[in-house]
Amino acid sequence: MLEVLRLLLGLSIAIFHRPLAGKIMEQERVLDTRLRGRGVHLPAPLSDSTAQNLYFCIGILVAVVQTVRIWLSLES
Repeated sequence: MLEVLRLLLGLSIAIFHRPLAGKIMEQERVLDTRLRGRGVHLPAPLSDSTAQNLYFCIGILVAVVQTVRIWLSLES
């Protein structure tokens, strides 16, 4: 059951990668602005398209790994 939930989590991340990346990047930009205001200079946040691609790849990776784990557990 847990493997199926992880598979659904990976698929959900892949399906909703655009709004997920947009929300996280919005929070990261706010944090970056606050830190720069206090004198802490970190590398610039990722662009929106890079973050979207990153979250899509993470979602697909989680889904593939869980699919393989489910497949191997069914063979045993």
